[in-house]
Amino acid sequence: MGDPYYSGDVLFQIVPIFIGIIFIIVFGSILFTVFKGIGQWKKNEQSPRLSVPAEVKTKRTHVRRVGQDGHSSTSYFVTFEFSSGDRSELKMSGKEFGYLAEGDVGILTFQGTRFLEFERKHQVEDETL
Repeated sequence: MGDPYYSGDVLFQIVPIFIGIIFIIVFGSILFTVFKGIGQWKKNEQSPRLSVPAEVKTKRTHVRRVGQDGHSSTSYFVTFEFSSGDRSELKMSGKEFGYLAEGDVGILTFQGTRFLEFERKHQVEDETL
C-alpha cells in the first residue's frame, strides 16, 4: 500500500499557492494605481489655479502597446519653462499638443499637475527691409 502521508503530486499543492500569490500581486498593483490616481486628482483639486508667463521648451510623446491586437495608446507631454528658470512637464490631449510648438511664448494656466490652457502671445516680427 501507499504512504498515508503522501497526498499526491507536489505540483497540485504548489500551483494553487503560486496562482494565489500572482492574483494578490496583480490585484494589489491595480489598487495601488487607482489610489495613486485618486490622490493626484485630490491634490490637483486642492491646488490653486495659476496663470503665469511661460515658454514651450520641449514636447514628447509616450506610446504604449495595449492588448494583444496591436492597438496603442499615446500620451502627450510638454515641458514649460517659467521666467524664474523653473520647468514643469504637463500631460495634455493630442489636440492641445498639436497646437503648440517649441519656442512658443505665452500664458500657461495650470492647476497642480493638470494642464488647463496655454494662450500664445503673438510676437511682432521686425519688418525692416
